[in-house]
Amino acid sequence: MEDPVAQTVEEVVPEVVKNVTGRAAASTEGLTLAYISLFLMAVVPIFWGSFRSISYHRKSKENGEAVETMSTKDVYMFPILASSMLFGIYLVVKYLSADHLNLVVASYFFIVGSLALTAILRPVVGIIPGASLLVETELYHLKFNKGSNIYLECKFDMLHVVSMVLSAAFGVWYLMKKHWLANNIFGLAFSVNGIEMISLGSVKNGCILLSLLFFYDIFWVFGTEVMVEVAKNLDAPIKVVFPMDFIENGIFGSNFAMLGLGDIVLPGVFIALLLRYDVSKGEDSKLYFYSGFMAYILGLAMTIGVLTIFNAAQPALLYLVPTCVGIPLLVGLVKGDFATLFAYDEETKEEAKVDEKKTE
Repeated sequence: MEDPVAQTVEEVVPEVVKNVTGRAAASTEGLTLAYISLFLMAVVPIFWGSFRSISYHRKSKENGEAVETMSTKDVYMFPILASSMLFGIYLVVKYLSADHLNLVVASYFFIVGSLALTAILRPVVGIIPGASLLVETELYHLKFNKGSNIYLECKFDMLHVVSMVLSAAFGVWYLMKKHWLANNIFGLAFSVNGIEMISLGSVKNGCILLSLLFFYDIFWVFGTEVMVEVAKNLDAPIKVVFPMDFIENGIFGSNFAMLGLGDIVLPGVFIALLLRYDVSKGEDSKLYFYSGFMAYILGLAMTIGVLTIFNAAQPALLYLVPTCVGIPLLVGLVKGDFATLFAYDEETKEEAKVDEKKTE
């Protein structure tokens, strides 16, 4: 005999989803597949980008190249600038035509996305048989300068050129079709590159930034319709998506679950910083990295769980910030490393190394 309670749940839940989204309800299996896919698209770039950040920062310092590092002033200004930009985009979407904005944004992301994808593809192209013939002993050097002022400097080899051509071809597909797969590939490339290349400078800066963004996310999601409206109407790879009707419609699904790139990159750069802190100690242990990484998994699982229960958009940082910041600091407190962890500053450490070399 069929369970009447289970039957009622099966009838009510899809109707609730339909009322909330305004679109055809997704099946339980479709929701599960979508959330698992978003979960993987979040954790893989964080893990991959964190380990790439080690070699990127090391090579940059060896070559005397500057690593983009956030100052304390940048940390405090970031939520203000992000809020201004978010609200400005919302006003355009709400009261003007979003078509022109999407055209400008799409063109911008075509260029930036192709560059980000090139950085990801180059190592892949390099392992193709015969690719070693493309590697030059001398890099091509492109420089735009006026006198001693250098405005743009770029070094590249033929592997970069091949990767760039492939990325540009992919970008043309993105511009023409705006398919969600193209959106996700560009979005994932941005995430990996952002986590790899951006430095918070210090653990203290990371804690402050994420704490401020905790309130930023809550306000713009719960306090207004701004965040949700921009995410739904801005046709750009600022989010990763997966169709909840994938089982029914495959890659042509249109009822999307989404996760903003900020919910991946911002906690990700903090977790990458924890990994570099682990490496700086000269030990094999990656305790703080893995505690931060597992904390992210826990926070994201909480986000998806609450979203599923209440069928309403959730500010992911509401759950990610307490876990990603709190758990590693708690581990440091238990191990007696709290003061050392919280005081870790990459710039100060590098300056100390330079002073040691001068005194030798």
